[in-house]
Amino acid sequence: MSSNSEARERVLKAAEQLFVERGYEAVTVKDIAKAVGIHHASIYHHIPGGKSALYVEVMTRHMQRYREGIKAVIDRGQGDLRKQLQHIAAWIISQPPVNIIRLETSDLPSIGDTQADNISNLAFEATLLPIMKVLEDARNRGEIEHQNLGYIAGAIFASMEAFHGISNKYVDGSRLLMANKLIEVFIRGIKV
Repeated sequence: MSSNSEARERVLKAAEQLFVERGYEAVTVKDIAKAVGIHHASIYHHIPGGKSALYVEVMTRHMQRYREGIKAVIDRGQGDLRKQLQHIAAWIISQPPVNIIRLETSDLPSIGDTQADNISNLAFEATLLPIMKVLEDARNRGEIEHQNLGYIAGAIFASMEAFHGISNKYVDGSRLLMANKLIEVFIRGIKV
C-alpha cells in the first residue's frame, strides 16, 4: 500500500461496506483485513481502538453521507411534495439499506452507550428528520393535514427501505415504480 492514509481509507471503506451489509456482530476484524488484503493485526495500526472504534467511525461517515445525499435529492424537488418523496424513494432504493431495526436492536447495543446514542441520533437525522421536514413544509403549505409527522416519516422511510428486501420475482415493473405507487397512497390516502 502506498501511504498510511490511503491504507487507512481502504480499511475504512471495506469496514463500512461489511458493517452496512452484515451488521456489527457478523463482521470480524479478520473479515475486514481479508477484504483489504492485509493481515488482521494491521487493522489495529490503522484503527488502534479496534472493531468498535472502527464501527463508530465508519457508521458516522455513512450516516453523514446518507444525510447529505437525502438532503440533496430533497432540494431537487423544489418544494413539491410528490417530487420530493419520489426523489427520496429513488435515493433510498439506490443506497444499501440502513437496516434501522438491526442497527438499533443488535449493532448499537454491542458498542458503548455514548457512542450508540451518537450513532442513533445520526441515523435519525439522516433518515427520518429530512422526511419529517418535507412533510412539515407540505403541511405549512396546506397540502397535508396530519399532525404526527414522525409516524408518517417513519412509515415512508420503512416502506421505501423495505423495497430492498422484495424478491425480484415479486417486483412489479421496478422497485422505484412500486415506490412511486406507494407514495401516491401516502399522499392521496387509501380510500381513493
